[in-house]
Amino acid sequence: MARIEKEYRALKQDRSSINRKFLTQQFIVTKENIIMKKFHRHLLTSALTIAIGAAAIALPAASFAKDAAAKPTIVLVHGAFADSSSWDGVATKLIADGYHVIGAANPLRSVKGDAAYVSGIVKSIQGPVILVGHSYGGSVISTAANGNDNVKGLVYVSAFAPEAGETALGLTSKFPGGTLGDTLAQPVQLADGGKDLYIDQKKFPKQFAADVPLAKARLMAEAQRPIAEAAITEASGEPAWKNIPSWFVYGKADKNIPPAALQFMADRAHSKKTVVIPGASHVVMTSHPAQVTKLIEQAAKDAAQ
Repeated sequence: MARIEKEYRALKQDRSSINRKFLTQQFIVTKENIIMKKFHRHLLTSALTIAIGAAAIALPAASFAKDAAAKPTIVLVHGAFADSSSWDGVATKLIADGYHVIGAANPLRSVKGDAAYVSGIVKSIQGPVILVGHSYGGSVISTAANGNDNVKGLVYVSAFAPEAGETALGLTSKFPGGTLGDTLAQPVQLADGGKDLYIDQKKFPKQFAADVPLAKARLMAEAQRPIAEAAITEASGEPAWKNIPSWFVYGKADKNIPPAALQFMADRAHSKKTVVIPGASHVVMTSHPAQVTKLIEQAAKDAAQ
C-alpha cells in the first residue's frame, strides 16, 4: 500500500512538470506570435511610408517633365554684324523659365542658303518651335519656316519681314532714318568675287549698340561677323508670316533699320503684338533682354492655344 501511494505522488509530480513545460511552450509560442505580428505591422507601415514618399517625389517630377515637354523649343537666329552671343541675356531667361533654346549660327551668306541651314535645324527638333530672328535673321526665318509644320510662331526682333521679291537693302532704303551705309568699313573682297561687309569698329557702338555699355559694345564690334553683300541684295521668296502668326519688337532709336520700316512690316504681317521700346538701339535683345523674352514667351503661350 505504501508503495502504491509513493508511485501516485510521483505520477502527480510528473504531470505537474509536464503541465509547466506545456504552459512554458505555449507562452513562448504566444510571445513569438506577438513579436511577428508587430514585425509585420512595422514592415507594412514602412512600405506605405516609402510608397507615399516615392509618390510625392514622382508626381512633381512628372509634372515638371510634362510642363517642359509642352513648351516649344525656341530657335534664336542672329543677324548681320553679330553672333549668337547677342542673345545671351534672352537665352538665360528663357532657359531659367524652362524652355529649350538653340542659338543658330546664321551663315550670313545668302537668304536662300541661310534659310536652308536654319530649316535643317528646325527639322531636327521634335515638337513645336518658335523661330526668333534679329535684323537680317528676320529674312531668314521668313523663308526657313516654310514647309515646317512644327513652327508655330515667328518673332521679329528689330528684324526684316520681307514680302516676296523684297530685299533687306531695299526695305532699309524705303524709309528715312537709317545710317548704316555711312558706317561700313572697307569691304573685304572674297575669292568668289563677292564682298563681305563689316561695320567700322570705331563707329560700331554708336551705330549698332548705342544703349549697350561702351566696353561691351566695343567687344561686340571686335567679334562682329560679316554679312555677304549678296545676302542683303537677294530677293526673298514667299514669306511664312502670311501663314504663321507673328510678333514684333523693336527699338525706337534703331539706326540700322528705320523704325518706320519696322512698324510698316509689323502692320503688314498683321503682328499679334508689337512692342516698341523707347530709346532702344538695333540690338534691343542685348540691351532689353527682359522685354524681348517676355514677348517670346507670350508668343510661345499664344501659339500653343
